[in-house]
Amino acid sequence: MPPAEESFLRAFHAEHPAVTSRSLARGRDAAGRSSYRILSDLVGGHRRVLDLGCGDGFLLEQVAETAGAQSGDEGAAEAPAGGRELAGVDLSPDDLALARRRPALAGATLLEARAQDLPFPGDHFDACVSHMALMLMNDVDRVAAELARVLAPGGLLALALGGGAAGGEAYELFIALTGPVVEAVPDTHRIPRLGDRRTRDRAGLDAILTPAGFAPVGWDTVRIDLSGSLEDVWVTLSALYDLGPLSREATNALRETFTAGAASLALPDGTIPCAMNMRIATTHLVADRASGNA
Repeated sequence: MPPAEESFLRAFHAEHPAVTSRSLARGRDAAGRSSYRILSDLVGGHRRVLDLGCGDGFLLEQVAETAGAQSGDEGAAEAPAGGRELAGVDLSPDDLALARRRPALAGATLLEARAQDLPFPGDHFDACVSHMALMLMNDVDRVAAELARVLAPGGLLALALGGGAAGGEAYELFIALTGPVVEAVPDTHRIPRLGDRRTRDRAGLDAILTPAGFAPVGWDTVRIDLSGSLEDVWVTLSALYDLGPLSREATNALRETFTAGAASLALPDGTIPCAMNMRIATTHLVADRASGNA
């Protein structure tokens, strides 16, 4: 039987397919890039790329399109070609079904699989990306070992991890309002504890990845602007897993309270300011795993 965390995630994404990309794809950093584009740019020059927790394929599609733009081949975005191999794994069959409908991923390998038991041979990829997924996984030390197994020596690992509210805007208001509502949910109906807290900071991530053979991580905090209409902001923030167990009545009441509070934050044009911090972590698998020397 799969762990409770994985059962919850499958059920949540069956009810809310594509929820992550729908919520976060419109966000932009100071340079105008989405968090998905930040990751795809990092691996644009790599030939064999794995997306760990690929969901509906939005990031992997960005990887395919980035490669096409860099090569100057307009047709390259239609399907991974020219010896380039793209692959994605996810727990959700519903999200994977959406990924398979993307023309840019017609040649990609998209599999329902656990990150703790990747269905690929050793040294198979030269890069791996993961967007807001590693932080949700149980037995993350096993995940690190599997990544070290399927990445070739020197392979790049690029992660986007949640970093909380960016300060003083709608995200903080939402968290303040949501906390008491979620706390009122009976223990028997709350979501299981997701992920490993060590993924939330640089030292913790090193403690996971270094024993598996990865170099110390590079760590950058990027502010992602998610400002927009009240509807846009609500769609983004209400995608949090914590709201999963709430009844429709409780969710509607929370939305009404948030709407009233967010009105005081609105800019003159009606835009609701909203932002989140995202951690971008990068590392390489050391070339000589036996000796630990790159």
